[in-house]
Amino acid sequence: MAKVAMPALPLIIGLLFGFVTRFVTLRIDYRQYPGYPAGYTSHLTFGFIAAFIGALVVPAFIAKEYTAVSFLALAAQQFSQIRMVERKSLESIEQYTLVKRGPEYIEGIARTFEQRNYLTMLVGMISSAAASWMWWAGIVVGLAGIGVSLLAKSGETIGDLMWVRPGKLWFERTLLYVDDVMMMEVGMPHPRERYLRDGMGVVLEPKNPLGQAVLWDLSQREAMVYDAVQMVGVQKDVGYPEQTPLCRMEMPGASGRAALSIIPVEKDMKALIEAVQGTPVLESTKANPLVSKYIKQLKKKGRKGAVDDEGKR
Repeated sequence: MAKVAMPALPLIIGLLFGFVTRFVTLRIDYRQYPGYPAGYTSHLTFGFIAAFIGALVVPAFIAKEYTAVSFLALAAQQFSQIRMVERKSLESIEQYTLVKRGPEYIEGIARTFEQRNYLTMLVGMISSAAASWMWWAGIVVGLAGIGVSLLAKSGETIGDLMWVRPGKLWFERTLLYVDDVMMMEVGMPHPRERYLRDGMGVVLEPKNPLGQAVLWDLSQREAMVYDAVQMVGVQKDVGYPEQTPLCRMEMPGASGRAALSIIPVEKDMKALIEAVQGTPVLESTKANPLVSKYIKQLKKKGRKGAVDDEGKR
């Protein structure tokens, strides 16, 4: 029995739209990851492979080349390895940084890169399947897949859940405050002068109970500090704990508000606020039982209604 030729056009369309999906979801910003050029090359190469495997599935079925479909299982195994490699790479860098991302932020980055390869493979597959019916249908489905991928890329950020405003740094004896949130004790006079002269502070006020629950997560606050440092820098060196940027909750009142203090390299309040607002809400934070409770409540009521009722100042 003669073999059915594998259709080339669906394969090309699936490969094209799958690879474009990975390209547009390769997020590069002030967080400086992935680095240039090795990071770009690595992720785009894996994206090409994912797009090719996804685009190959339907044409392989049509040509009755069922062994080619086994590449899907191999790809899934390899993409899970990508997550491990990314995690180890970031963890190896982490030990030499003065302000750390934190393990939850690292895990989120590694998980995101793994998921985007699966998304690339899926777009390649559905584009190829649609093109096997009509070539123009493959283009339409591919464009729709890219649009959905861009929506998935823009996840929830801190700015969606809370207001971020400038705060005043001041001292009560040796205790540093941002507005009425106590940050830490600074014993020496010189560091206190530096904070008053060069320091900046912002106050975070939750818009609703979900924002408050997210703030109580230490990993989330650690991520906000890291992103702030990436944007404005920090005047900190080894052996000077009083120079450490912090994000702390208001205590002992437990009002749900928090504040962030930093001695930046570039004193730019607008950039600092944008960095804090742009910090992604970590997946691990969403798994917190307190956060999950409020997510369920907001889904029942509707996020807009909940913000209107509970987020008015």
